[in-house]
Amino acid sequence: MSYQVIEMYGENEPWWFFKGWEDDIVSRHEFVTFEEATIYLHKIMKQLNEDYEQMTFKPNFMVAFWNEDEVRFCEECDDDLQLYRGVLMLKDGEKIVVDGKEQNEKISISGEAKCCKRFG
Repeated sequence: MSYQVIEMYGENEPWWFFKGWEDDIVSRHEFVTFEEATIYLHKIMKQLNEDYEQMTFKPNFMVAFWNEDEVRFCEECDDDLQLYRGVLMLKDGEKIVVDGKEQNEKISISGEAKCCKRFG
């Protein structure tokens, strides 16, 4: 058993898990214990909190940071997409389940599907 703390940078918060989400990984660190992984996760979160204006999280060890002006234009969407710096902790390469919630998110918080045709 091992824990991974993963940093991501891209157009999606770390809880989306769309096909190809691994392409957004910028670093991955392995830990033997939950405690070691949690300490490292909090260290990274503290650093990112100093660099980014906005932050939101999910209770299963997934956090997204962003600055409103940090966007990328999407030709397919004909719109600017927000860029996020995400941090998540996994157990044996799988997301950690909290309160029995196991399904990956498929729609945005507003209840709408993601607009970009590249994701599905």
